[in-house]
Amino acid sequence: MTIIQAPALAANAGATTGSEFRRGIAACMPVLLGIVPYGLVLGAQAARKSLSGLEVPLMTGLNFAGGSEFAAIQLWSSPPHILLIVFVTLLVNSRHLLMGAALAPYLRHLSKRKAFASLFFMCDESWAMSLADSKERAATGTSLPAFSLPYYMGASLAVYVAWVAFTTAGALLGPVMGDIDALGFDMAFPAVFLVLMRGMWTTAAAARPWLVSLVVAAVTHLVLPGAWFIAAGAASGLAAAYYLAGDA
Repeated sequence: MTIIQAPALAANAGATTGSEFRRGIAACMPVLLGIVPYGLVLGAQAARKSLSGLEVPLMTGLNFAGGSEFAAIQLWSSPPHILLIVFVTLLVNSRHLLMGAALAPYLRHLSKRKAFASLFFMCDESWAMSLADSKERAATGTSLPAFSLPYYMGASLAVYVAWVAFTTAGALLGPVMGDIDALGFDMAFPAVFLVLMRGMWTTAAAARPWLVSLVVAAVTHLVLPGAWFIAAGAASGLAAAYYLAGDA
């Protein structure tokens, strides 16, 4: 039994767009509890780097990728090293190539317009939940498409709104809250990913890229300052996934 499971499926002829959308929102509620603290942490860290209450929601709303945003804030300086930040952002977000490829077989019934528009809102949480939901729906053998776009959008938009709202709140309240890292809120970010990873666990062999990424990131963090450990972990994990794909 995994930690992340889709709730009772609404995969029947009576399921409406509205009910599927609400099912997606309801399914991601536990995840939102984790998003609140690390959204506040990112916003507060951005405020300490002199980003305003307007610049933070622009960053989190247009990029919508927490890992790369944490990396960008760690690398932020005055003046900022734009090319370095762009490179690290592309590297950290490159995992979305594999995530999109895993979801692609379930999107074939959608038009390109709908598929591409919806993928803007894809994040680790909504991707993991929708992939698990699609696999469960496919296993039931129903005639309905395995991928429920309203369910996906319900989960994705709930995460998106929460992320933008609480990073903005963190930026506005950061000076008042002080050093919220000292309260342990920054642990919420890796905690959510550990839960997602456990939910996607299949076999130990398939988890080898995670182990490679973890070891490389930990070693890089010990020997190099700044946020290079995020980029190193992402690159090594992608490389390991590519070379070990045939053995998993």
